[in-house]
Amino acid sequence: MRPAPTRGTGLGALLAAVVLALVPLPQDPSAAAATGPSRNSAPSQKSTPAQDSTPAQDSTPAQDSTPAQDSAPTQDSAVTKRGTKGPYDDFSTLEVTVHQTRNLRSQGLNVTWKGGRPTQGRNTDYLQIMQCWGDDPAGPRREQCQLGAGAKGSDFGAFIGSRLLPVGSDPLEKQYGERIPDPEYPGQTTDPFVPFTPVSGPATTKPTDWTYFSPGDSNEEFFATTQPDGTGETGFNLQSTREAPHLGCGDPVGSGASARGRGCWLVVVPRGSHDPDGTTGRPVTSAFSTTNWNRRIVFPLGFLPVREPCPTDKAERRMTGSELVTDALTSWQSSLCADGSTRFTFTQRGEDLARGNLLNPTSTSPGLAFTVEPVDGGEKAGFVHAPVAVNGLTVGLYWEADRIGLVKDLRLNPRLLAKLLTGSYPYDVRLLTDKDPVPDHLKGNPESILRDPEFLALNPRFKEFQQSVMNYPGGILLSADRSDSTRVVWNYLRADRDARAFLEGNADPWGMRINRYFKDLGLASAGSYEFPKADPTETKLVEGELDITYGMVDRSPYAIDLHDAARAVRRGTNGAKDRAAPDTATGGLKLTGGDVPPGSRRAYGITDAASAARYQLQIAALPNADGTYVHPTAAAMLKAVDQFEDSAVPGVLTPDPARARNGAYPLTVVTYAAASTGLPADARKDYARVLRYAAGPGQKQGTAPGELPLGYAPMPAKLKARAAAAADRLERGAPTGPGSTTGGAGGGSTAGAGGSSGGPDSGGGQGASGSTGSTDTGPGGSGGAASGGGGSASGTDTGGSAGTPSSAAPPPPSGGNTGGPGGAPGEELAGTGSTPSQVLGAIRWALLAVLVAGGLAGVAGPAVLAAARRRIPSDSPRTGIRNLKSG
Repeated sequence: MRPAPTRGTGLGALLAAVVLALVPLPQDPSAAAATGPSRNSAPSQKSTPAQDSTPAQDSTPAQDSTPAQDSAPTQDSAVTKRGTKGPYDDFSTLEVTVHQTRNLRSQGLNVTWKGGRPTQGRNTDYLQIMQCWGDDPAGPRREQCQLGAGAKGSDFGAFIGSRLLPVGSDPLEKQYGERIPDPEYPGQTTDPFVPFTPVSGPATTKPTDWTYFSPGDSNEEFFATTQPDGTGETGFNLQSTREAPHLGCGDPVGSGASARGRGCWLVVVPRGSHDPDGTTGRPVTSAFSTTNWNRRIVFPLGFLPVREPCPTDKAERRMTGSELVTDALTSWQSSLCADGSTRFTFTQRGEDLARGNLLNPTSTSPGLAFTVEPVDGGEKAGFVHAPVAVNGLTVGLYWEADRIGLVKDLRLNPRLLAKLLTGSYPYDVRLLTDKDPVPDHLKGNPESILRDPEFLALNPRFKEFQQSVMNYPGGILLSADRSDSTRVVWNYLRADRDARAFLEGNADPWGMRINRYFKDLGLASAGSYEFPKADPTETKLVEGELDITYGMVDRSPYAIDLHDAARAVRRGTNGAKDRAAPDTATGGLKLTGGDVPPGSRRAYGITDAASAARYQLQIAALPNADGTYVHPTAAAMLKAVDQFEDSAVPGVLTPDPARARNGAYPLTVVTYAAASTGLPADARKDYARVLRYAAGPGQKQGTAPGELPLGYAPMPAKLKARAAAAADRLERGAPTGPGSTTGGAGGGSTAGAGGSSGGPDSGGGQGASGSTGSTDTGPGGSGGAASGGGGSASGTDTGGSAGTPSSAAPPPPSGGNTGGPGGAPGEELAGTGSTPSQVLGAIRWALLAVLVAGGLAGVAGPAVLAAARRRIPSDSPRTGIRNLKSG
């Protein structure tokens, strides 16, 4: 039993109050602009010692097949290795750098090199790059490498991208040096091939056995070119076990918190001007031929474990909303779940659906939503908004161009972007041929952006690259989602005088006009939450007696979301299906796409800075309000945030491209977490923890779990302070008093307090209606594959799990007004962005009053307290949500 308070205790409290009042407050540091790594600058390299002329694999240091993960940022895990001298070609001056070798997942991997011999057309001097698995510390065997599905056509050597090894082509080839029985023609023999052996399962039986990977999904780079100055660069499309289970990269090794991802390998095979038999001119042999394979350069790759980051048998706290926070939440999730008491899951949805979840909750609705625009009514309706992430919308690109190489310095202005978004280039509507010319309503417009005088004036290097229709990029990739971020893009165009005039139907200075089917959509006056594809043009393809038609959506398909757009761009194609092929299933025709060989990959799309960084895309520079072309660096995005104005909802800033000046990036966006103060107390406490993590440890940038992924800008101090204040208000809950229907801290709720969900989980109050799909983004996962249902950031589908604890918000409080005068404490801080010292000042005087009152009570009241002492039952039921296992 605790001792009764004494008069000494009361006097001590009075003394403490006086001391507190006299202690000086810490000075408030200014909100320094955070800087992050630029998407267009290479990280610092860490070179390994120069290697001798022994084969590359022999100089690879021994290591465990599952390299341990650590928190080193991308640039700290860069590895550089040197090539070796071969029997005919010398690669000892070649230095290859892999710019990230730890904390990897499904992503782009920046690979650069220098000291190589320039590629001659499509003939000599290039690199072949592949992803492999293997448990030998010295590196993988050639049977464990994913290559052999990429090379097609006569532009490349016959076998350079194949697994075939023609007999007699390599004097050193012993293992696969004899002809073998032909599996397709009994009694005949054929050249041998190197089978692919997966991490689990039987080996392939022929060179075109696509059991494990195929031309449609292989990530091999069988012809990476070197520029005239001896340098080269590619963003290798790395695959985790989610995309390539036959490689197993990231499969969990071990269990529990100590589990790590299975390691893999990146193998680079340099090619010169000789074949293994000494023949000069155009090498035609496979990278797997022994002489070629002996020159390989091997890099170990440490993958994050692909697993369920949260305990599946704990109470679930559901979150939903904007894709702009998906990568951040995926990283933070394991840290949020680290204490093992709560399972946080996230379903990616359009922001309007997320706001609908909060305004019209059900027993299974997520209690926390991430949005760009605030919830209707804001704090007056009982909702708090906390800034959690600074991201940017971008035009990501992966363009290869003859005599230019990988395009890095593309510029687009708002009017050019308006032309792309409205299908105003004929080539974006149909594949132009003699039989299918420019549609009548687009006559007079340049065939492609590469023929547009406005584009060429901004990008003069392309004047030599626009002769052939085969060099044109396809239509720009756009998200199918209805979202706040789409509206930000349209607002950027509407804020520009020239772009707005074009959207209204006025010609540009060269006579180009908007596609008339977009003119009357109100894009100039009202913008849109969507990217429409309004052109009804159909193009007929005829094959013999059969025909099939395609339209704009086939020629310029939608991406599922921003992440999917970035991933498709990295593959170098927009996925157009504008060619006819026999359909063996129906006997008719089907639409298909054409091959996109190395050197001809050209794709661009609207994505976000985090996804562009993840897939190592180049980013087009866009002009801000003062005409300066800017990239979405952390510094440029933070400059834009500093120029945002407060919205009508306290604590929420409005992105305004028209105000972005002095180096600010115009398409910068702040995403907010929103929740109701009427949630059950334990739900409020858990969600407040999310907000505090997002404003604290979650803003440390890096590649390790729990850190802020590259591409985001770390939040400035003023946003962190607003998030912390919002977390405090959320945890306190709605004020109690006359007319209130919800309790404060520890109070009950009119919806789902302590109960369990009784019906299927729709992922939100409005179900899936109007949604284009949700996203499963587990760590190391694809982060953008449509699951068609309630996906979650835990890597599992939580939709339809009966018995899931509810964290749904009740209807907004009808009693106490939480906004304006008399509202919830802390509102002024959220609205004005008060500094920590201001908060401490207010708290200090409040504490002084409390301590003085407590001290007086301590002096005068021990006897009263002793008489009134009651025993509190130790088995009092807890308020809040029952701890149930998800289905």
